[in-house]
Amino acid sequence: MPIRSTPRPAPRPARAVTRRPPAAGIREPERRAPASSRGDKHALILRAATEVFAERGFFNAQVADVARAAGVAAGTVYLYFRSKDDLLFSIFERTMREAIEQGRAALEGVDDPVARLARIAELHFERMGRDRDLAVVFQVELRQSTKFMQQFSSTALREYLGIIRDVIADGQVRGLLRRELNPTVAAKVFFGALDELTTNWILSKRRYRLTEEAAAVVDIFLHGVKR
Repeated sequence: MPIRSTPRPAPRPARAVTRRPPAAGIREPERRAPASSRGDKHALILRAATEVFAERGFFNAQVADVARAAGVAAGTVYLYFRSKDDLLFSIFERTMREAIEQGRAALEGVDDPVARLARIAELHFERMGRDRDLAVVFQVELRQSTKFMQQFSSTALREYLGIIRDVIADGQVRGLLRRELNPTVAAKVFFGALDELTTNWILSKRRYRLTEEAAAVVDIFLHGVKR
């Protein structure tokens, strides 16, 4: 099913700034953007790339499209990212890094493994549900290439799955979850449910809050469907 995305207004063209040439014999000092400005522009370009990739599709989009959406010159994009592929990788890495940091922080002080699983599900759906463009890129565009998937599965995604695995293993030690189960497989099953429901939310014509599905995922994961 094709992904329908809302067209975005074209950015306003940047105003041309006329600079006076330096006086003869005087060397103009090198101008460098402050570190905070560089960080802001990096984030601005990533945000623009997320919107463009979601609307046009990764393979149909051009770096020039991203630059236009960000309101910068195409050459500026290459000061921060090596290529269009690098933009996509950076979106994934930033999203996973934020998910891992947020997840670890949210689980601090939560002792019960079942409550921790519920919190992981809530955070996952909150993150994707508040940014549809990011969800489209993360769930659809990132998966159009085997090369991308191989690289992603060996990076931050493994660490994210490790957080889920550790919670499940702790539940097994405490006797709350079946000890004969492989916690790594169980973690992938849990993540798979979160992942599939996020994709379904993107493709569905029905509009609903993704976080509403969190409780059902945890319930089915813990208790199954057998009476």
